[in-house]
Amino acid sequence: MLYGGAFTAMGTALPVTGADAAQFGDALAAGLDAIVRLGAAAPGDKTMVDAFTPALTAFRSVRAGNLGAAVSAAASAAAAGAWSTIPMQARKGRASYLGHRSVGHMDPGAASTTLLFRSLARVAAPASARTAR
Repeated sequence: MLYGGAFTAMGTALPVTGADAAQFGDALAAGLDAIVRLGAAAPGDKTMVDAFTPALTAFRSVRAGNLGAAVSAAASAAAAGAWSTIPMQARKGRASYLGHRSVGHMDPGAASTTLLFRSLARVAAPASARTAR
C-alpha cells in the first residue's frame, strides 16, 4: 500500500516524457509525501521514512543536475538512514507491535527503501560506470 501510493504519486508528478534531475527530485518528494500521509509516520518512528527522508535530502543536495550522482548520493543516504533504525523502537507499522523487541533490528521498510534507491542508482549510472562493475 505504501509503495503503491508512493509510485502513483511519483508517476503523477513526472512529465510524460524526459524528466530532468529537478523534476525527478520533485517526484521523489511526492512519493515521500504519499508515504507519510498514508502511513502517518515521521522520521524517528523506525519506518521506511527514516531511509527515504535522508535519501531525498541527499538527492536534492547534488546541485549539478547530474541524475546519476544525485541518485548515488540518495542511495548512500538511504542506507545510512536504514542503519540508523537499528537502535530505535518502532512506533509505527507492523514492527510497532513488537515494542521493545524491535530494538536491535533494522526496519524492513527502511531496508527495502535502500534496495530501491540502490537499484535506481545502478540504472541511473552512466553506461561506462555500469559496464565497469
